[in-house]
This record gives sequence, C-alpha cells and structure tokens, in this order.
Amino acid sequence: MKTMTCRQLGGPCDLEHRGESADDVINAQDRHLKEAVKAGDASHQEAREAMKGRWRRPKKSLDWYRDTKQAFAELPEG
Repeated sequence: MKTMTCRQLGGPCDLEHRGESADDVINAQDRHLKEAVKAGDASHQEAREAMKGRWRRPKKSLDWYRDTKQAFAELPEG
C-alpha cells in the first residue's frame, strides 16, 4: 500500500490517498475532487477541471498518467 497526496496528484491540499496501485490513488483523487467541488470548495475547482479533461482525452493526457504511475512506483511501501 502506498500513499500520494492530493497535491502530488495536481490538487491544492494534502489529503492522503492510499492504494495498491497508481490507478487506485488516481481514482481516489478523482472522487475527492468531485466531492470537494460539490461541497463548494473553490480551491479544488481547477484541479477538478484538469482531471475531467484527462478522463475525456486520455490519449492527450498520457504524459501525466505515465508521470503519476512512475511517481507512485518510486514511493516506499507503507
């Protein structure tokens, strides 16, 4: 199990997301951004829009995805 923060994934806060894979933490970040914006947290709006864009245009966002997967792989277990 590894941990990445909202900030490490392009967001504005230090909420920790834990997962067995990079995809786990990416999906957790997506849920977090949706919930934060829905609750009226404007500081997460820009990151939410960027995440929505990645889901809509995955081929265009492969660099971000590869970088995130690499950063996750380099993290220590724990």
